[in-house]
Amino acid sequence: MDGGLDSAARSAQNRAMDIRPLSPDHAVSPQIDPADLPAIAAAGYRKVICNRPDEEIPPSHHAAIMAEAARDAGLEFVSHPVTHPTIGPETITRQMQVIDAANGPVLAYCASGTRCSVLWALGRAGTLGVDAVLQATAQAGYDLAPLRPQLEAFAGR
Repeated sequence: MDGGLDSAARSAQNRAMDIRPLSPDHAVSPQIDPADLPAIAAAGYRKVICNRPDEEIPPSHHAAIMAEAARDAGLEFVSHPVTHPTIGPETITRQMQVIDAANGPVLAYCASGTRCSVLWALGRAGTLGVDAVLQATAQAGYDLAPLRPQLEAFAGR
């Protein structure tokens, strides 16, 4: 993967859209708007992952609309809709494959950023360690401490 985002770009985007870095090459966010995508690209992100099912959002923010706006901004866009009940080994593996295949920093979004954080934490617990993913998500404003048993189980895979 290419290097991470520069701190000025991160800082500007964090204020404007509530982008919350979990690592140098991955951040999460609550729902973004199609008009945000040029600024996301300008901040150094290369790929955007939508973890929201279209059924949760108005047509103006459906994955197809977001994908077109992302392409227009020069971003790769991946629709990977999940709900909390559907988070499992397959969805976690797919999320990690999409992140790992990125050619630069990735922004994943959902309603609040929590789903994206859970997917990332479960997928990275084995490589970064449970304490490290809990610390990263807590610093981003997501308290995933109640998921420690699941994180430990996934870390042992």
